[in-house]
Amino acid sequence: MQEIVEQGRSLPVRSEVDVLVVGGGPSGIIAALAAAEDGLRVTLIESRSFLGGNMTIGLPILGFLGQKGNQIIEGLPQKFIDRLKELNAASEHRPCPLHMGITLVEPEAVKAVAFEMLAESGVDVMLYTSFADVVMAANKIQGVIIESKKGREAILAKVVIDCSGDADVAYRAGVPCEKGNEQGGMQPPTLMFSLGNVDTDKLRFCIAEEPRTYLTDFIPNEYFGQNHQYIVVGLRSLVQKAKADGLNLPTDRTIVITGLEKGEVWINMTRVNGVDGTDPVSLTKGELEARRQIRDIFKYLKGYVPGFENAFLSRTAPFLGIRETRRIIGKYIMNREDILSCARFEDAVAVASYPLDIHHPVGGDCTLEWSGDCYDIPYRSLVPEKVENLLVAGRTISTTHEAMSAIRVMAPCMAMGEAAGRAAKMAVRNGMAPSAIDVQELRKELVEKGAYLRP
Repeated sequence: MQEIVEQGRSLPVRSEVDVLVVGGGPSGIIAALAAAEDGLRVTLIESRSFLGGNMTIGLPILGFLGQKGNQIIEGLPQKFIDRLKELNAASEHRPCPLHMGITLVEPEAVKAVAFEMLAESGVDVMLYTSFADVVMAANKIQGVIIESKKGREAILAKVVIDCSGDADVAYRAGVPCEKGNEQGGMQPPTLMFSLGNVDTDKLRFCIAEEPRTYLTDFIPNEYFGQNHQYIVVGLRSLVQKAKADGLNLPTDRTIVITGLEKGEVWINMTRVNGVDGTDPVSLTKGELEARRQIRDIFKYLKGYVPGFENAFLSRTAPFLGIRETRRIIGKYIMNREDILSCARFEDAVAVASYPLDIHHPVGGDCTLEWSGDCYDIPYRSLVPEKVENLLVAGRTISTTHEAMSAIRVMAPCMAMGEAAGRAAKMAVRNGMAPSAIDVQELRKELVEKGAYLRP
């Protein structure tokens, strides 16, 4: 590859803050709120024109409920949902036999509420601002370099929290990272899209009353007769028939998610294998391929699935939903056995219950395995190796490929964000690195502030 040498240059320091959060998705919003709770100077940067990340692409929030039906994610994540509910922009946490619990949210309201809550907390939010590089002194991160229409600048911080979703900050800082399974294969992304004028009652009653025709994965058919808001996963025989009739469908399952508005559904059926979410060329190809797939998926839904006869395409998500990219190597690497054995850790800072849910890197299917209850997420998995003054929250924490498939959904990521934000605040207040804080004090504060930890 041809190379050029970029000349050294001096960059203006835009600001010096206590805590800098990179990424304004579910974990980043909550991390910034937690860090700023008692008056620290906190800045959050986000490359897009809005906040919310995957909460804005039509996905329900999974993971607030455990496999025994109890609520296991509370604290600041629940406060965020409560603010949405005040606007009729979030549902209750609805039990689901497949996903444990689903919480429907309105994407546009998520953006507005995130802005409001961060402003109330005094967080300085910078949109249209891309993370470009790190400012290092030996093994300590001192801040980041940002890039915007104004050019390159630096923001210095006592603690940086990487909520980028791709471990961008950690990777640039020299933290060891992994991607994918043993062959490097990563779970494929999905471009969500929304349809209007869908008769969701017709669909659910057909499933409830004709189980042999409309078979669903893991979810009993009677569930649909009792719930007017739901997720359908299955209808495999309909997909097979449509494929036999010549439609080019990328998955073997139908996945339909009802929206909060009458007649609105979100479709989770595009699937582009081989996309690397850290490569812009690969992402571009993935985006174009997903949009091509929507055409045949739409034809399939209208022609084969009851309730979609008069549906119309309403909108597509603003970006591909990426399931997997980099994972850091931290002080502890969560693994498959931790999930399935309902592991407990003395340094637990969050509790999760979502199953191992691996969308196969090759092919069009998925593997699910449940633990039967919930499992802890240890603080050590948020603390990277080799770099100080840096924390990581979200799906890029220190896990194996398999364990990541369980902790990647949004409610656990929000809980990790709260833990990282409070840990960063504690590190600043005590003048120490996040790796050196008293984790039992952190756990105590989390519980006092309403988070759920197992006794």
